[in-house]
Amino acid sequence: MNSIIINKRMISAGNPAYIIAEMSANHNKNFDKAVKIIEEAKKAGADAVKLQTYTPDTITMDSDNECFKIKDTIWKGKTLYQLYEEAYTPWEWQPKLKKIADSLHIDLFSTPFDNTAVDFLEKMDVPAYKIASFELVDLSLLKKVAATGKPVIMSTGMASLDEIREAVNALKENNCHQIALLKCTSAYPALPEEANLKTIPDLSKTFNVPAGLSDHTMGSTVAITSIALGACIIEKHFCLNRKDSGPDASFSMEPNEFAQMIKDIRIAEKSLGKISYELTESQEKSKAFRRSLFAVENIKKGDLFTEKNIRSIRPGNGLPPKHLEAILGKKAKADIQKGMPLVWDIIK
Repeated sequence: MNSIIINKRMISAGNPAYIIAEMSANHNKNFDKAVKIIEEAKKAGADAVKLQTYTPDTITMDSDNECFKIKDTIWKGKTLYQLYEEAYTPWEWQPKLKKIADSLHIDLFSTPFDNTAVDFLEKMDVPAYKIASFELVDLSLLKKVAATGKPVIMSTGMASLDEIREAVNALKENNCHQIALLKCTSAYPALPEEANLKTIPDLSKTFNVPAGLSDHTMGSTVAITSIALGACIIEKHFCLNRKDSGPDASFSMEPNEFAQMIKDIRIAEKSLGKISYELTESQEKSKAFRRSLFAVENIKKGDLFTEKNIRSIRPGNGLPPKHLEAILGKKAKADIQKGMPLVWDIIK
């Protein structure tokens, strides 16, 4: 259970992180822009593009009641219905986008928000499913997704440990045998100090699954840092240009930023390496410039070695500095010129 496979790609500790570009509403209801997002995500190095499959009516209801009005977020002043009417991806686009992604050899899957979306996505033959943080508590939906037998990546924002456990159990008990969990701070944008990335290895250990990050912070620092803590999956919102506006544009990454983030992630992965105290080839060469014992004055045969006529200096051609105290007070067996490295043969 500590690995999942999407389209023959193994996702686990020790493998390159699986990078997901979240399209969300960044197409701004323009099909050509949606296609361009897929193309640019591929160029940037993403492994997958993720959609969201809902309509305003499948995710909420059209109501002006106070509880349906959004407060204290970047979408303040709208009702939930108004937001989702603006943000949803037309369903008729999604099979077409899947074919385009397949032709570009980039994975495409989606987040379903109700049972009809799961049925729709099954007809598209998506390779995996994403469960949004807000839907983690919808156990009926989780059971429907689990029954497909596809891998599931689930965000855990807002969820307590018990709620995560209930959700994981619901998936396992209904034929889902490949699960990954993402640490997520469900704020838009999120603050780095609220990321709590140390949760990532704990999620993996607690549930014996690959763990990663669904990141809503600005920039790439938090995502790159998560790699050092074992993140196997990174999900970031992706847009062509933040100036295009839209519900999610303000906290999305542009193509050049996304590409640089992936480059930095790959460097971070390489830098982690393995536990090793062996010297690399370059380090072996650098040993020549370590400190060692040298004559810093002309020394005649029979003279005593003192702190004045021998010193520990660079380079490393002489005896190791650890022998300095043992040599002090001993006599030279031969004349020694200033600048000569000390060796045992010339020490009495």
